[in-house]
Amino acid sequence: MKIYVGNLSYSTSEEDVRAAFSQFGTVDSADVIIDRNSGRSKGFGFVEMSNDDEANAAITGLNDKDLDGRSLNVNQARPREERSDRSSRY
Repeated sequence: MKIYVGNLSYSTSEEDVRAAFSQFGTVDSADVIIDRNSGRSKGFGFVEMSNDDEANAAITGLNDKDLDGRSLNVNQARPREERSDRSSRY
């Protein structure tokens, strides 16, 4: 299951996210999304866990919990919505 993790501190690393989620089970991957231009965290990321029971326990256990001074927003990731092609408007 792919899990969205929002409201991350800019200083939170992928290792920090992995450590928090690994309390609930096996973490297949942990990614903090980085802004291409600034090289700084965008304040959110994704975690993948192959066991759905462990993933649901992590969502329940970590949503609204503090990590690096920020209250996490954790839920099942939704598919990315298609972006409209901005160049076609003109």
